[in-house]
Amino acid sequence: MMIQPEIDPREFRSALGKFPTGVTIITTKNDNDEYIGITASSFNSVSLNPPLILWSIDKNARSLSSFPNDGHYAVHVLNEQQQELSNTFARQGADKFSGLEVTEGIAGVPLLAGVCGRFQCKCEHQYDGGDHIIMVGRVLNYETCDNHKPLVFHSGNYARVTYCSPLK
Repeated sequence: MMIQPEIDPREFRSALGKFPTGVTIITTKNDNDEYIGITASSFNSVSLNPPLILWSIDKNARSLSSFPNDGHYAVHVLNEQQQELSNTFARQGADKFSGLEVTEGIAGVPLLAGVCGRFQCKCEHQYDGGDHIIMVGRVLNYETCDNHKPLVFHSGNYARVTYCSPLK
């Protein structure tokens, strides 16, 4: 394996894209009680006890200030039929919640329907992560649904999960 002295950001991003990730939407409410939501693939478990998860947000994201270090948010693991929803929440501007079935969870955080999994969290920690802020959340409530396969992102494209027999 070759080690490069200088790392090109585009090539590095492409290399990272070789690792398939799930696709999530993170939702919260801002100080004006407006619903905020973004698409993120940087989601991971941290701890079972206490129950902690993490995700990261770009420091230049317009919605960064809506995720204070003492706030609440929900992480929605999208199902394979929710590609357009992912695209909608990845765009800036437009009313992302228009026409969606939304309920409110803990602290009034908007909850989306039809997802594979949903984690309602309170921000536990925020860490500097280069050009991103790493958000660690304490899970206060969660729900899962076994009726759908998750939406996956790989090499810059959406992908589908296919199950196979265990390796021997």
